[in-house]
Amino acid sequence: MHVVTLIKGDGIGPSIMDEAVKVIDASGVKITWEEAYAGMSAFEKFGTPLPEETMASFDKTRVAFKGPLTTVVGTGFRSINVALRQQYDLYANVRPAKSWPGIKTRYEDVDIVIVRENTEGLYAGLEHYLTPKKDIAESLAVVTRAASERIIDYAFKYARDNQRQKVTVCHKANILKYTQGLFLDVAREIAPRYPDIQFDEKIIDAACMHMVMNPQQFDVVVTTNMFGDILSDLTAGLVGGLGLIPGANIGTDAALFEAVHGSAPDIAGKNLANPIAVIMAGAMMLTHLGEQEAAERVVKAVQKVVNEGKYVTPDLNPDSKAGTTEMGSAIVAAME
Repeated sequence: MHVVTLIKGDGIGPSIMDEAVKVIDASGVKITWEEAYAGMSAFEKFGTPLPEETMASFDKTRVAFKGPLTTVVGTGFRSINVALRQQYDLYANVRPAKSWPGIKTRYEDVDIVIVRENTEGLYAGLEHYLTPKKDIAESLAVVTRAASERIIDYAFKYARDNQRQKVTVCHKANILKYTQGLFLDVAREIAPRYPDIQFDEKIIDAACMHMVMNPQQFDVVVTTNMFGDILSDLTAGLVGGLGLIPGANIGTDAALFEAVHGSAPDIAGKNLANPIAVIMAGAMMLTHLGEQEAAERVVKAVQKVVNEGKYVTPDLNPDSKAGTTEMGSAIVAAME
């Protein structure tokens, strides 16, 4: 029996999370869902976008399953996601992007995993104005040896554990000699510890070009926070968009799994939202919980439904009459 903090989120969040929970429960894994709140729904209920009750639940369960959140305007929170990552030291952001036979895109055989350092870099939030007129602003990028070592080592271990062949470090050390140079130096130190894994390094702008010209050359990519944010959306575009991309935020003793797309309030409550991203995030969560067989059942069922294209949401097949709930039910049926 597992206990998981469930944050349904805002906008389309509750509808897609309901389907994800339905699918995960159908996998046969026994999970007690401890519902908590964050985002706009939490602000309306508790007066804060990140209530103490939610943090207390995550403190206890150490595993959270989260839908998309709406950032509340006019509060002290820059980002609830950033706050959770920093509070629980969820240092590894993992986003796999793999082609779907049933989704027509420019490429048919993309299979890339972006491993992004999740706690520092330019997203550390160390910024301020330099003048009273607020006409000059400055941001500080923080890169530490300790954080670089653990994210790069995580990427190599991930490659080995998942039968991957290569790790590419993406950097800008040709210009940012100290911060990016430190990250690259650490990668070069760690790579020889994994002789069974190929090691490659690319300057970030060249990596973007190569990724859209020949994405098949990439396998596992490890990089710093902001570069990883950009590359993970780029790889999503290669395989059909953010509606298909799951995300995991992994720490030493806590983890959060989520859809990486927005809350899409314009289609909330209309049974139109695609639940695939968050269902696939749920499969990643099952793997994290040690339920690998159940995770594989979920993934195979999702692949079957998406590739058949009959019971999918209109964003995947404009001719489909199915909606969010019908797609969730079809995935459950595919597992049976």
